Order: sequence, then structure tokens, then C-alpha cells
Amino acid sequence: MSNNTETSIINSGERPSLVGLGGVGLLVALSGVAVLVNLWKVLVIAWVAFAAMAGSIPLGVRAAEVGGARRLVWGYGLASGAMITSATVFLVPQAIGFDPRVGGFGIAAGILVGFGSHVLGHRLSHVNAAFDNTAVQLSAHALSAGAIIGLVYAAMPELGLLLGLAIVSHKGPAGYAAARRLASNNRSASAVLLPAAGVGITAIPTALLDVPAVPALNAVVFGFAAGVFLHIAMDFLPRCEVGGEVGEVAQVTDHAHQLLDRLRVHAVASTALGSLAVFLAWFAVGA
Repeated sequence: MSNNTETSIINSGERPSLVGLGGVGLLVALSGVAVLVNLWKVLVIAWVAFAAMAGSIPLGVRAAEVGGARRLVWGYGLASGAMITSATVFLVPQAIGFDPRVGGFGIAAGILVGFGSHVLGHRLSHVNAAFDNTAVQLSAHALSAGAIIGLVYAAMPELGLLLGLAIVSHKGPAGYAAARRLASNNRSASAVLLPAAGVGITAIPTALLDVPAVPALNAVVFGFAAGVFLHIAMDFLPRCEVGGEVGEVAQVTDHAHQLLDRLRVHAVASTALGSLAVFLAWFAVGA
């Protein structure tokens, strides 16, 4: 490793985040509870989400030095394609099946609440710059997504792993982008450990809830979950534009249209492949 790379990693924050380590400890403790009550599916989803996001931290730190717009596009594209397909195939039909109109209102509410929380989160993040805005926003998103995943599996424990794993497929690209952003600002990328553990921290307790078998209530749960995850998936669609995150990583100028055009082809291919992967997995397990 070169001296420049070593210096860059040190500057990006070698001191581990205590909040991040605390989140990992809480996830470990809750995992023990999940084992005792046989919440194996939720437990697997929680740890896959953690591994994907935590494992992407060193890649994001490295990308702060060498760039990597194409990798970011493919990560976002695969994740968003998988999430859109999973939400529309596994969650939307459940919501409509319980109650078409109530389920539809749930989907609309999920999309609007997801959008509203995203926009207001950005606004609040500028109120006090002393906070680590990236980690705070990611943690809030991970905790709320985990709570929804827990409720969905509490309402229908017979659901397979495919849905949950596809829903958390964006954790790797999100962790990569967050770690890159933190390292670029000379902050500790280990803060990403808290949102990495966030899904399990809320999914395991909420999966313990006894959700009443009321069709309208289940329609709201599944509809709202579908709406929120559709918003997240659409937010992760790789938009290759000047001024956006991909453009920032690519370090393009207003005239670098050729590079962005090439990245747009990768964006379309990656989202299609992410969707196809969910279809093939669904087909392989017997539809």
C-alpha cells in the first residue's frame, strides 16, 4: 500500500465510531433473542443486510481515493431493479389481495411518506452541521425499513427469504456510497456500522408482535411496505446526470456528455439485470 493511500485512510477516520460499535453490539444481543424464538428468516435478513453494508465500507473508503462511477452505477442499478421487482411481485399483490382499495391507499401512503421523510431529512440535516448527516439519514432509513420488514414477516411468517433479501439488496451500494462520502470528508466511515445493524435492530423486535388477522390491517401493512420500498428503489435508480451523485463520483464537467452517455447504458443494463435476477430466483424456487 502506498504512503498516499495509508495517509488517506488515516485521514478518513481510523478511530472507530462508538455509536457504530454500539449498534453492532445491540444487533448481536437481539440475534440471541431471535434464535431463542426461532425467527430464523428475519435473523438471516438482518445479518445479510449487515454484511452487505459493513462489507462495502472498505470499498467505499478506497473509492474516495480512486473513484469508481461505473461500480456505483452497477451497484445502484442491480439493487433498485431487484427491489422494484420484489415490491411489485411480492408485496403489492398481497396488499391488493387483502383489500384492493385499502391496499392501494397503503401503497400511496408508503410512497408519499417515504418521499416526505427523505426530503425533510435532507432539510433537517442542514440545520445542525455538527451531526454526521450521512450516518443519521442512513440510520433513520434502516431502522424504519427494519420495522416494516419485521411487521411483514409477523403478519405472514410463511413468506420466503427471497422477498427480504431482495428488499435489503440496496444495503451494499448504500454503504459503499456513504463510506465514500464520509472518507472524502475526512470522517470515520465506521459510522456506517449503525445503519448496517439498523435493519436487525428493529426487524427482530417488531417480528415478535402478534399482528391481528384483520384483512384491512394487513392490507395497510403490506401496502405501506410496498410503497416505502418502491420509493427507496426508485431513489436508488442510477441517474447519470451532471450534479448528481454518479456525476460527482465520475468528476465530470458540464461538457462530459460522452462519459455520462456510457454510464447511462450501464444504468439501464444493471437495473434490467437486477430485475431479471429476482425473476430467475422466483422461478428457481418453484414460483
